[in-house]
Amino acid sequence: MATKKAEEKTTAAKNPGPDILKLVDTLHEERKIPKETIFKGIASAIQVAAERHFQVEEGVFVSIDEATGHIVARFGEQELDPGLLGRIAAQSAKQMIIQKIREAESDTVFNEFVGKKGELLVGTVTRVDAGTAIVSLGKTEALLPRSEQIPGETHHVGERVKAIILEVRKQGHRVKVVLSRCHPDFVKALFEEEIPEIDERIIDIRAVAREAGYRSKVAVTSIDLKVDAVGACVGVRGSRIKNVIEELNGERIDIVRWNDALQVLIPNALQPAQISDVFTYPRLGRAIVLVTDDQLSLAIGRRGQNVRLASKLVGWDIEIMTHDELAEALERAERWFGQLPSASAELTNALIEEGFLSYNDITCIDAAGLSEFTGMAEEPADEVVMYAEEYADVMEQSVEEERRQAEELAEQARIDEAAAQAEADAAAAAEAAANAPAEGGAAESAVASEPDAAPVVSQSDETTDPPADAPSDANKPAE
Repeated sequence: MATKKAEEKTTAAKNPGPDILKLVDTLHEERKIPKETIFKGIASAIQVAAERHFQVEEGVFVSIDEATGHIVARFGEQELDPGLLGRIAAQSAKQMIIQKIREAESDTVFNEFVGKKGELLVGTVTRVDAGTAIVSLGKTEALLPRSEQIPGETHHVGERVKAIILEVRKQGHRVKVVLSRCHPDFVKALFEEEIPEIDERIIDIRAVAREAGYRSKVAVTSIDLKVDAVGACVGVRGSRIKNVIEELNGERIDIVRWNDALQVLIPNALQPAQISDVFTYPRLGRAIVLVTDDQLSLAIGRRGQNVRLASKLVGWDIEIMTHDELAEALERAERWFGQLPSASAELTNALIEEGFLSYNDITCIDAAGLSEFTGMAEEPADEVVMYAEEYADVMEQSVEEERRQAEELAEQARIDEAAAQAEADAAAAAEAAANAPAEGGAAESAVASEPDAAPVVSQSDETTDPPADAPSDANKPAE
């Protein structure tokens, strides 16, 4: 028996082909690694091991017949003994082969998931470590970090969770797959799952802006004029959007009707606020939106959320102003632009027409760009830009001081008004108190001057019904 095993080992050493084919088939079936990749990895590993064996850095050539597993190796013009190759492959190259296979497996996983970035997947939470959920995606585990979870949610072992693939990267021989539930693409993926018209390319999601756990804005448009994009996304009685909101743990979703014209899109994005006017300035990527005083807080939203999301949705910097605030900003700009080098009314008007309202705005452009729309030579234009950069902070501090003083004056006016009202109320109360005794005395005198006044009869002592022989009011003739 021992002799038979020794003969088998000797045969395997001399002809490792069958063992190599068996290894390749096993790895290909279990780990889905291409056979060609495995053969290349084994050949490379044997080559490195052979070079170490002969203590050389190059000169060894190794190839493997993919049909038989037969190894052919040469060192210079000398063909290496198969028995020697078998021992090298079995001993020295073992770890190298494992490493190459791991690299091939890593490449397979990486290539599988890197093409799925942004796609919606469903996995099972296998464990939770310091807030990070480890999610099984079949043969691969992915991470759902706390930073990529919706604020306020917690995950438990065994829970099935939906998420998108946010990032796929290699770390040594491993592949790190990172999931997300708070990225805007997660909302987009949920819409694609719930609304068939999106998958059928009838409705297109043009943009998504999101503050996870609080509010999202989704801009949609319809390719088919007969299909209402917003209505299709909401569904009958809100059935479709309801499923999305439940997956997002109650997050508010605004569905915005997309329009290529910013004059239409920006008011749509700022709903439910009513917009008076929109001025766009492409050179700065800015839009100034005018609203009435009663719509200001609604347009800005709680903690600036509405205007912030609208800006992300349309890709422009949106600034909300009332008519009075715009007038103040224009007056301030004219005053400060009058202090610029080479200042003139033409320069001031040119800057304001392009949406520049402060020195900070001027610092966003270079001398060549300033020359383009003002007609200035580059040298004085450069002086203007440098001056704006130097005094931008001074202007901002001055603006803040003006605002602070205006707020103090407004507060003082409110205090004075309240004090005046309190004083008026006190005077009215004093006058009413002074007149009360006089009116009471006059009433007593009037009673005393009427000797024939009828006595007051208490109903508890006597009945109020008339005597039998007395005529009632109903029997009196009409006068």
